[in-house]
Amino acid sequence: MVEAATAAVSTVIRRNNVTVSGRADGPVMMFAHGYGCDQDMWRRLLPYFADDYRLVLFDHVGAGNSDMDAYDREKYGSLNGYAADLLEICESLQLNDVILVAHSVSAMIALIAAIQEPERFSRLVLVAPSPRYTNDSADGYVGGFSQEDIEGLLASLDSNYFAWAEALAPMAMGNPEAPELSEELRSSFCRTNPSIARHFARVTFLSDTRQVLGKVPTDSLILQCSDDLLAPPEVGTYVHQHLERSSLVQLQATGHCPHVSAPAATAEAILQYLASSP
Repeated sequence: MVEAATAAVSTVIRRNNVTVSGRADGPVMMFAHGYGCDQDMWRRLLPYFADDYRLVLFDHVGAGNSDMDAYDREKYGSLNGYAADLLEICESLQLNDVILVAHSVSAMIALIAAIQEPERFSRLVLVAPSPRYTNDSADGYVGGFSQEDIEGLLASLDSNYFAWAEALAPMAMGNPEAPELSEELRSSFCRTNPSIARHFARVTFLSDTRQVLGKVPTDSLILQCSDDLLAPPEVGTYVHQHLERSSLVQLQATGHCPHVSAPAATAEAILQYLASSP
């Protein structure tokens, strides 16, 4: 029985390419990357926390060095499949009171996980979150894109994934004065299996997780950037208004990936939040 449990843990660790670093006996800080990325995108942020926290990183199945054979289109046909993986990682490593830092679509995955097992998480840090990317005229919700915009984006992705990555990376990253950052994001996109990337794109850009916001019991920090193509200011305000125990911080950063383009400002905001009373 012990051998079976050990094998199950090993399977989860290998499946999601889980890595652990930092202070072994420190409080746990877990990082969940966004669409088209992998855990390496956090590397600029980690030095700010490595001395005091136990850092747990992983790749979503289909990304980075995860087990590509574990990709199941049915399981990962919704964000719930990714949330299940996140919780399995926590269970395998016996993690509790986790500070979960999640970027973009993973912010919504984090919320789903926190609703299902609230005892696992002490704080959530949501970097550029969006519960819905398309506008909803029925209730005045501003997501930043029309339905036609999203359909065009997905059609472009289907037509030529690598050309799509070439075009989207600089738009998402922003910071045109630092083209090497856009190139890093483009390279990350292009390392992803195109078939998996197309599937995950539909799950990401067609999702609507607004209904989960009011169910989250965990204290949360929302980090909002300016000139964010994928998560405009209206989205950050909406999430803050509907996430009861949340704080909203406007970063001195532009684009959709502040942990890449402005790691010092991002780390400072997180550290100030963690230093505050729950």
